[in-house]
Amino acid sequence: MKLRERLVLDPADAQAIAAAVNDGTTRDTPGVKSRKKAEKQLFVMASKLADLQEELYAEGRGGGKRRLIVLLQGTDASGKDGSVKHVIGLVNPAGVRISSFGKPTKEELRHDFLWRIQRAVPPGGYIGVFNRSQYEDVLIVRVHDLLPRTTWSRRYAQINAFEQGLVDSGTVVVKVMLHISSAEQKARLSERLDREDKHWKFNPGDIDERGRWADYMQAYAAALEKCSTDAAPWFVVPADRKWYARLAVTNLLLEALEEMDPKWPAADFDVEAEKERLALTP
Repeated sequence: MKLRERLVLDPADAQAIAAAVNDGTTRDTPGVKSRKKAEKQLFVMASKLADLQEELYAEGRGGGKRRLIVLLQGTDASGKDGSVKHVIGLVNPAGVRISSFGKPTKEELRHDFLWRIQRAVPPGGYIGVFNRSQYEDVLIVRVHDLLPRTTWSRRYAQINAFEQGLVDSGTVVVKVMLHISSAEQKARLSERLDREDKHWKFNPGDIDERGRWADYMQAYAAALEKCSTDAAPWFVVPADRKWYARLAVTNLLLEALEEMDPKWPAADFDVEAEKERLALTP
């Protein structure tokens, strides 16, 4: 069984997943029996991933329109940055576009909420990595009551339409929720306070946000339930164990590329003639 089949969300389970953050399931490692075996798997996957990504990039350089977007969502300290860093370390960064979506700028606020997301969609042949995404506009906005319910509640359908449009245009969308427990988040925030080399990652506002944990879980449950579609399903990755989360994201990316099966573009020149010309040079 492919890992995507183990981690893909059944929308009917969205509420249960949001409620399960303290029952130990966020420490599960579906499809992997041990960290040692995971490291061996990762070694094999890394080479395959690099080759497929190069083929996709070459396909794009040859005029291909297909691309892949990996979208990472999760609470603060869920491991999004680490996953991005890890994935990029396995592929050619020339074929990757990374976009992080924080608080909207004044310019972004002048437009529809999807405007800044649309601008970040990479060209054909690229892998786009979204660290947070359009889902911030049905998470933070909802939890902090920044807009009327009638406004943000319409956004689920708008997001689904946007993602369907991406898929129709040849984009593969891999949406990952890094699912950690409240206890694990607290431990990671505590580590950031204990270590000088982690202070730069700490935001005092993260503690305030922890006070809204239950509200965020309900917001995530709604986003998972309403926006896991056949075209762009959600994958829920138990992320209390960082090594597993990074393995899972890598595996999901690899499986998506294998399914895309990118091809080397045909030469737009006479290969044999160029060989002869090259042979005649000093």
